Formats: sequence, C-alpha cells, structure tokens
Amino acid sequence: MSKETFASVSDAIEDTAAEAENMKLRSALMMALEQHIRGKGWTQTQAARRLGVTQPRVSDLLRGKIDLFALDTLVNMMATAGLHVEMRVLEST
Repeated sequence: MSKETFASVSDAIEDTAAEAENMKLRSALMMALEQHIRGKGWTQTQAARRLGVTQPRVSDLLRGKIDLFALDTLVNMMATAGLHVEMRVLEST
C-alpha cells in the first residue's frame, strides 16, 4: 500500500490538476453562497426566489452537491445574490 500525499482533498479526488483547481473554486463559491443564505436567514424557498433558481437547486447547493454546479452557474448565482467575486491567479508551487 503506497502512502501518496496530496496538498488537498480536491487533489486526491480529481484525476488532473485542472479538475482539482476547478473543484476548489466551485467549493469556495458554494461555501460563500451557503454562508450568505444562512446569514440572511433565508429559507430555501426565499433563497431560490432571490437567486432565480428552484428550491431543489438551493437544496443541492446547501447539501454540497458540488458535481451539480458549474463555475459559471455559481458566479451567476453570486452576482444575483448581490455578491462580488474576485479572483487571483498565482503560479503553482
């Protein structure tokens, strides 16, 4: 049994560095949206109405179903929620 180590869970789960990076970004956006929804005290129905999506979609978000969300979808949801997304690009170490 080999003891390979990874920098993050995403790196261990995904096959390529690109897939891992995409998962990290989606995860960060999903967590930010969840915090925003909970911070506002919105029900799933209220959040769905405010984000322009269905209640089951909000449920998927809050349950962390990361594989169901693309980056552009999450960015659009953030903007609709009145949130601003910033990005930094760094060289890999």
